[in-house]
Amino acid sequence: MAAAPPSHPRPRRILVCPQEFKGSLDAIEAARALAEGVRRAWPDADVVEQPMADGGPGTARVVAAATGGQMLHARVRGALGDPVEASYAWLERPGEPPTALVESAAVVGLLLTPPEARDPALASTEGVGELILDAVRRGARRVILGCGGTGTSDGGSGLARALGLRLLDASSLPLSPGPAHLVRLARVEAPDEPVLPGIEVRVAVDVQNLLTGPAGAVAVYGRQKGIPDWQAPALDAALRRWAERVRLDLDREIETVPGAGAGGGLPAGVLAAVPHAYLESGAALVARVVGLPETMRGVDLVVTGEGSLDAQTAHGKAVAQVLALATAARIPCLAVAGRVLARPAGLAGVEALSVSDGDPMRDAARLAADAAERLVRRFATA
Repeated sequence: MAAAPPSHPRPRRILVCPQEFKGSLDAIEAARALAEGVRRAWPDADVVEQPMADGGPGTARVVAAATGGQMLHARVRGALGDPVEASYAWLERPGEPPTALVESAAVVGLLLTPPEARDPALASTEGVGELILDAVRRGARRVILGCGGTGTSDGGSGLARALGLRLLDASSLPLSPGPAHLVRLARVEAPDEPVLPGIEVRVAVDVQNLLTGPAGAVAVYGRQKGIPDWQAPALDAALRRWAERVRLDLDREIETVPGAGAGGGLPAGVLAAVPHAYLESGAALVARVVGLPETMRGVDLVVTGEGSLDAQTAHGKAVAQVLALATAARIPCLAVAGRVLARPAGLAGVEALSVSDGDPMRDAARLAADAAERLVRRFATA
C-alpha cells in the first residue's frame, strides 16, 4: 500500500530565526544548529538563517551581522567598578544617521561576574553610560540601548550619573555607586548643558515591568541577580527614593512607565537623564532593524527557538515577535527550545532538546539540530 501523502506541502523556503539559548548557544550559533537540522529533514529546501534578539546578550552581534555593521570596542567600568572591554555595534546606512547599538549586558551582564563575587546592592550601570558616551564621541547621532541580561538593580542611576546627572546626599556630597546608597539621595541636579544634545536615544526593553513595587525590577528579577529576600524591600525602597527625587527635582516620571523596570531599572536612568529618550519593544525594534518582515516574504515555514519556552515568552521576547510576524503573514511557525514549560498560542509545533541524548549545555548545538530535524519531519506528516 502506498504511503499517505504528507498533510503539509514540502516548504521550498524556510526561515530559521531563533534568539539565544541562554548559557549554551548565542543566537548565531542557535540559528546555525537549527538550520542544520532543517536541512537534514529537507535537503532541497532553501534555508535562510536570521538570528534574532530582544535587547539582551548578543543583540549587538546579531544586528551588526545582519546589517553589515561593525563592532567597536571601549574600556569602561563594569558593574563593580573594575574595568571591562566592552563592544557595541556601529551602523551606517544610506539615509540614516550614524547609529550605535549599545548592549548593556556587554558591560554589566549577569554572567560577567562569577556568582560568588556578585554584590547587587553595590553594582552600578555607570559603565553603560560611559559606553554610550564613547559612541557619541565617535559621531553617533542615534543610540539604541538594549537592556536585557544585566546583573544590576540600580534603577539606571549609575548610567544617569555618567550622562551628567548629579546625585547628592543631604550634605551636597555625591553618592557612591549602587542602589544601596540611593536611600540617602537628597537631591538630583541636571547638568548645565545637556550631555547628549540632538542625539536620538531609543531604549529596547524585553519586559513591561515597572521600576518599583510587586511587579518591579527588584521584586521580580532581584533573586536571579543575587539579591536575598531580606534585602529586597530595602532596595525597592531605594529605587522609590530615586524615582521620587527625579520627579521632584527634574519633573520627570520614571516610576510608573511600563518597561522602566527592565534590566534592573536601566531604562529609568535613561529617562531621567535624557528627556527625549523613549522606550520600545526590543524584539520589535531588532526585527525592524534587521529587516525581518522583508525577509519573511516568500517564506513557506518559520522555525524559531530559545532556551526556555515559558510564561515570559509571550511578553516581549524575540520568539513572540517572530511568531506574531509569521502569524500576520499566514506562515506556519515552529519552535525549538531547551525546555518547554508553556506553548504560546499560534505555534504550529514545538520540540524540546532531548536530555536523554546528551548534556543540554555542553551538547546544545547537536541537540538543537536533532530537535529541529524531528520537529520539521513531524510537521510534514501532521
